Amino acid sequence: MIALFLLFFILIAIGFPVAISIGLSSIISLIAYGYPLIVIAQKMVTGIDSFTFIAIPLFILAGELMNVGKITDKIFDFAKANVGSIPGGLAHANVVASVIFAGMSGSAIADAGGLGTVEMKAMKDAGFDDEFSSAVTAASSTIGPIFPPSIPFVIYGGIASVSIGKLFLGGILPGLAMMLALMILIFFYALKHDYPRTRFSFKELARQSIRSFIPMMTPVIILSGFVTGLFTPTEASAVAVFYALIVGGILYREISFKKLVDSLRNTAVTSANVIFIIGTATLFSFILTNEGFTQKIADTLFMISDNPTVILLIINLVLFILGMIMEPGAILIMLLPILLPIVEQLSFDYVHFGVMIILNLMIGQVTPPFGMCLFTISQVGHVPINRLSRAVIPFIFPLVVVLLLTILFPGIITWLPNLLMP
Repeated sequence: MIALFLLFFILIAIGFPVAISIGLSSIISLIAYGYPLIVIAQKMVTGIDSFTFIAIPLFILAGELMNVGKITDKIFDFAKANVGSIPGGLAHANVVASVIFAGMSGSAIADAGGLGTVEMKAMKDAGFDDEFSSAVTAASSTIGPIFPPSIPFVIYGGIASVSIGKLFLGGILPGLAMMLALMILIFFYALKHDYPRTRFSFKELARQSIRSFIPMMTPVIILSGFVTGLFTPTEASAVAVFYALIVGGILYREISFKKLVDSLRNTAVTSANVIFIIGTATLFSFILTNEGFTQKIADTLFMISDNPTVILLIINLVLFILGMIMEPGAILIMLLPILLPIVEQLSFDYVHFGVMIILNLMIGQVTPPFGMCLFTISQVGHVPINRLSRAVIPFIFPLVVVLLLTILFPGIITWLPNLLMP
């Protein structure tokens, strides 16, 4: 088992893609342990053979269509009209817009790469420095997979056999808490550095509310649909794509045939990468489970402490470190076979555990020096990664505070799903 992990981290360190690193180390380990090679194909295929996972490419496509359909611009303008007058102005609008867009795409990368471009350009034009603009955009992008819908929630729900609808609802309050925590920090930053803000206007707010009303109905339709039982979360992803096509293509006339083809191509590439990671990670987790590694980890944790809170903190520390160097979907597929038996032994709520660990992994995505979202923001915002890494550190602390609150007070996550989907 040590050789398996060692080989995996060596491949990551020398620059191999995550999916290739997982797959190659798994295949070599299978051969070393004497498993028949047919296991490779069997486990990779069964790992992705899930109706639930259909939602992944559809939510990615919905995010792509909303970007090319200029829906992101209208979301940002609406957010600016609402909170632009608070000290820090467009930085607050950046965070609020990320929450709204999160209700449509379910992806941190879609938020960072699409909406982030609009946000950072507007902040730069208004006089904000590049590092601050990029750091705010990186931190706010972590809300994307927490506020429903969420691609990592789909992966977790599919593996752990947990209601995805409940997971979506469980992410609402933590997502709003992340928004509030970031806005508090931005407020004090703005006072210290005298960042600009815009003048509040009821007329402008009314105008932007009307312009953005139809796009912002997307999360309302998605949430109300599966809460009322009108459609499943997987079907909700198809509804999101259809709605994005109608709004961006027919209402705003921004989605040309060429843009549609480009969106489909980008979705295919991104989805193939995610699905391939899921397939190889399933192979990796098969080895861990079959060789008894999962039980050894559980026994080790219980030897350290039998206090559920202490065990949760240890799990979160490990996940936080892994989140800095790996894609969240791969971590979930690889480690859930290890973690779920521990969850069962300690009688943790599966919805609470799922939302909590995904929140943790999202923070890892923007934590220097290897947070994966940092590289996206660095490329989009044209800010060197070393400067961005220094600028984003203060924004990690409020997110960690929210994570600790969800660990200590599970009701922040479980109250809403238990209320609406008992």
